[in-house]
Amino acid sequence: MNVNEQITTFLKSNLLDKYLIGQTTASETEEVEHYINTYPEVKKVYEKLQDKLELSAQINAVKAPKNALDNILNALEEDTPVIPIQPTHKPKRKWFSLAIAASVAALLFAGSSAYLYVQNSNLSNENQVIVDEIFDLRSDIAKNNSRLTDVLEQFKQLNNPETEKYVLKGNRSAKDLKTVAYINPKEKKSMIDVVSLPQLPDDQVYQIWADIQGKMVSLGILTEADRKLQEIPYTEDALGLSISVEPKGGSLERSSDTPVAEISLKLNE
Repeated sequence: MNVNEQITTFLKSNLLDKYLIGQTTASETEEVEHYINTYPEVKKVYEKLQDKLELSAQINAVKAPKNALDNILNALEEDTPVIPIQPTHKPKRKWFSLAIAASVAALLFAGSSAYLYVQNSNLSNENQVIVDEIFDLRSDIAKNNSRLTDVLEQFKQLNNPETEKYVLKGNRSAKDLKTVAYINPKEKKSMIDVVSLPQLPDDQVYQIWADIQGKMVSLGILTEADRKLQEIPYTEDALGLSISVEPKGGSLERSSDTPVAEISLKLNE
């Protein structure tokens, strides 16, 4: 399991929630503090959860009136009639009052426990949302890094002194057609940039070919979606490139002896 997967698994374990409200064991506390001190993204999530918990506590906090317990006991004493008792019996009113006070305290504790349970559930839900956001963000970063790597590689190829540039322009049958081929015989790489591609009927496509000893070898179909720099198969000993109009789906052999664009290559000179 790599570092990213370890962090995601840890955040999904809800140990941060338990740590915030002091419910982790000694080993769990050690694990949580290790992740917080080691990984900045975990520390960021922890600080965010901590801020939310403090803000929620401030909003929902209700201060107990001063001397609340004394007032309860005084009220009990005022409302409870005094019953004469024999000196040999122990007084029970104080015990009764304390029992009532203990019951009130138990109710207050139960209410606080319920409140903390609800807050913990809310924090768990928010934590899951944060984990999902981090996962999506990492996926986007990985995709962008992959695209950036591809663009840098293409830029490197275009500026390589061994790379030859060939411009294919359409004839009278496709005046607006223009593509640029970049071929590096040393590294055996080929790319093509579709600059402009005239519209064709739905049952026709443009197909690019390499001339190898008089035999036309297909290098693929050019479509509207291909109007960008892309890699095409490198063909050893190619004498030229051409583009023809073929039936939808492409052809195994070039159907026309007069393509809409063609050019000779200097790879063998």
